[in-house]
Amino acid sequence: MYAVIETGGKQYRVTEGSSFDIETLPGDVGAQVEFTGVLAVTDGDQVKTGNAVSGAKVVATILAHGRGEKTIVFKFKRKKQYRRTQGHRQNFTRVLVDQVVA
Repeated sequence: MYAVIETGGKQYRVTEGSSFDIETLPGDVGAQVEFTGVLAVTDGDQVKTGNAVSGAKVVATILAHGRGEKTIVFKFKRKKQYRRTQGHRQNFTRVLVDQVVA
C-alpha cells in the first residue's frame, strides 16, 4: 500500500516504514506529523484519487532536521570581467512514515 502526498509544493510517493526528506517542518525530533494533502492511495490493484481519498491521511514521525549538500551557483560573462560565486544549502526535515490511513 502506498500513497502520494503533497507537502512543500512537491509530491512524494510514500509507503509505510519508508523515510524521506521534505521541506523544513516546524516541530521537534520525535514529534508526530499528519499529512492530509493525500492525492492518491493504492491498495493492491485499486487506486483511489480525487474525492475518493478525502478522508485519507499519512501519519509520520520527525527523525531529524538538517541541511543538504552545498550547491555552487556560478555566474560568468565573458570579456566583461564579471564573475560571481555563491553557495546554497537547502534545509530539510527527514520523516519516517508510520501509517497510511485510507
